[in-house]
Amino acid sequence: MTQGAGQGPEVERTATLRDFRVPAYVHETGPYVHQDQQDDTAPPAEESYPEGYTPTQRDLPVINRGDALQAPVDPMPAAPAPQPAAGPGPLFVVGDVHGYLDELMAALREQGLIDDAGQWCAGTTRLWFLGDFTDRGPDGIGVIDLVMRLSAEAAAAGGYCKALMGNHELLLLGAKRFGDTPVNSGAGTATFQAAWLLNGGQKTDMDRLQDHHLQWMARLDAVEQVDGYLLVHSDTTAYLDFGDSIEAVNDNVRETLTRNDADECWDLFRKFTKRFSFRDEGGADAVRALLDTYGGTRIVHGHSPIPYLLGEVGSEDDEEGNGPVVEGPHVYADGLAIAMDGGVTMAGKLLVRQLPLGH
Repeated sequence: MTQGAGQGPEVERTATLRDFRVPAYVHETGPYVHQDQQDDTAPPAEESYPEGYTPTQRDLPVINRGDALQAPVDPMPAAPAPQPAAGPGPLFVVGDVHGYLDELMAALREQGLIDDAGQWCAGTTRLWFLGDFTDRGPDGIGVIDLVMRLSAEAAAAGGYCKALMGNHELLLLGAKRFGDTPVNSGAGTATFQAAWLLNGGQKTDMDRLQDHHLQWMARLDAVEQVDGYLLVHSDTTAYLDFGDSIEAVNDNVRETLTRNDADECWDLFRKFTKRFSFRDEGGADAVRALLDTYGGTRIVHGHSPIPYLLGEVGSEDDEEGNGPVVEGPHVYADGLAIAMDGGVTMAGKLLVRQLPLGH
């Protein structure tokens, strides 16, 4: 067995679930440090990742939905999305769903995108999901089935419903393909199966996972630009590692998955789990690096729940669950970044919003 870096003659061991459990929220970037607690010499966010960074800790705590304040949801359905006289329809984006199918259906109805029967009713509207359809919530496969069906219905009506690749799609693909096959995590030996379970993997999703779900996930794009908005899943600059154009990034991600090498797929997953690159000092510059490379004037992302970006929820041990009630997207990084993960896994709100904001 290969020796771990810096371990000398000691034999590398396989990490277990016990190794990954953490008593409080300490993500790969380390504990959250609020802006006013940082000194002027703090490095940019992306540089705070340690050498050999690997997502083998629990990614984010799962807070029971009953433990925190529920964001109010208007029970009355909204009018159908407005349709322009000509040209492309209005643009909507959806944050992380994480298996919360009922909440997704309610949010889509509220915005007039589906009718009471759950059918597409928004004509030429364009709808983008920002990734992370499964894990943590009760019905990830139901969410994927809905998105696939709406894609066909929207296309038939002259609009579209499309989706990006999230880190949890990579995690589920890896767990299905590689199971307990050891991978070189950079911090000992890990497995996709262990990481999937740690980060909310649901046995019911794995049991219902079929080939057409796997094929659909493996073909998702990682980056797209629409109406001047650069759409990504993760708030990280790691996309730059995969190419200097949107086409190159998407091709390289798909080719990596096609090669079906466990270590390569783990490295892809590892990079997609990085977060908080646009937050705090240097965040706006990180956004500009992506915009300068791939185009667009603002970036829209999911992945990092807004309560964590605000620094108002910081521990799994916050039993009171008195986090902020998310009412809408979070605009930050000098107005260049729009965060869309309302924190549905922690009793937040599943966000579906029209761009530009304010519509």
